[in-house]
Amino acid sequence: MPGPDPGGIIVTILIGVVGAFVGSFLVQSLFGGSGLTQISLRSILVATLGAIILLAIYRLITRRAA
Repeated sequence: MPGPDPGGIIVTILIGVVGAFVGSFLVQSLFGGSGLTQISLRSILVATLGAIILLAIYRLITRRAA
């Protein structure tokens, strides 16, 4: 996500990785299946979307707290 982040680069990377796992878990829970274990366009899109959503939530929380 472009723009200044409240945390540093390490915090942003960690939140992005966690968001990718959360996105994968939610898609697996909602739509069933064996999970997103292969590298495919679908898994990349789900991981990216999960990371963007979690980073957006983090930005909203930290901006209100500041």
